[in-house]
Amino acid sequence: MVLVEPTSERDIMALDHDEVIARYKQHGVILFRGFDADLNQFYAFAKRFCKTGVVNESPGRTPLDPVNGIYAVDGGTSAFSLHPELSREPWKPDVAMFGCLSAPGQGGLTTVCDGVALVKALPDEVRRGLEGRRLVYLKGTWPSQLEYWLGTATPDDNLLRNPPAGCPYQFMRLNDGRVARLFTRPALHKPMFCDEPAFGNFLLFARFNNGRTDFPLLDDYRPVPEDWLQAIKAAGDALSSAVRWRKGDLMMVDNTRFMHGRTAIVDAEERQIATYFGYLDFAIPDPEEPVDAIWRREDFEPPRPPEELVRRR
Repeated sequence: MVLVEPTSERDIMALDHDEVIARYKQHGVILFRGFDADLNQFYAFAKRFCKTGVVNESPGRTPLDPVNGIYAVDGGTSAFSLHPELSREPWKPDVAMFGCLSAPGQGGLTTVCDGVALVKALPDEVRRGLEGRRLVYLKGTWPSQLEYWLGTATPDDNLLRNPPAGCPYQFMRLNDGRVARLFTRPALHKPMFCDEPAFGNFLLFARFNNGRTDFPLLDDYRPVPEDWLQAIKAAGDALSSAVRWRKGDLMMVDNTRFMHGRTAIVDAEERQIATYFGYLDFAIPDPEEPVDAIWRREDFEPPRPPEELVRRR
């Protein structure tokens, strides 16, 4: 992480564009402090570097500027395990932007961890077990989602086997007739601006926040072993750095290399952190994305599940 504070320029928009990009590529996490950025400056700064953005459709996020895709972080108070933003979906953003509108007096620190350093810190057995493997993100579907990606809520088997080129999912019909969607990614991947392998996926959040051992799965459709998960969590916790927020702080995180989390929040009402999840105009897109993916062409809000499905999550 690198800290950037005002020198001659007091306005965060006056910072040299190319220098910010150079520091971002080198360090991966930049904390801008002392510029007193408000909500409008937060969005304007994000748009200096992001061509498009995506909405995290998880429930519980307060809209701050929904027209421009800015929402608060999850409104709960529990600690969050390390994760890259939206790594549960095939449109994982390039960058996660956070802006502190109101700082907590206690708790609510944001943690960050370098996924490259985490790989190096893993026990040899775990690292070798992950090398060359893929993770499978297998989930159900709902009619409006099928309509969005496939053009029909009732696709036949041929369409399921051959989705349109821009669709980021594969599909399968289950024995009970329901349709499932899936995508896969390497268990250890190459970040956008680094040649060393990194760990950065949804495993830790799924296991230690959601209590799930079946999402994502290994490429043989077996769960990741519990002892691997415990070893990964221990390594990540040991390597994490914590940011104690100040009002006006802005943080820019390489979501392809770093994971973030948070400590437990004491008073949720006093902690207000704005978020923007974007796709950089200087990006090197993941070759596993669809060519000319929709989220790189326009601001993207994925189809939301029906209310009854949200309640069952």
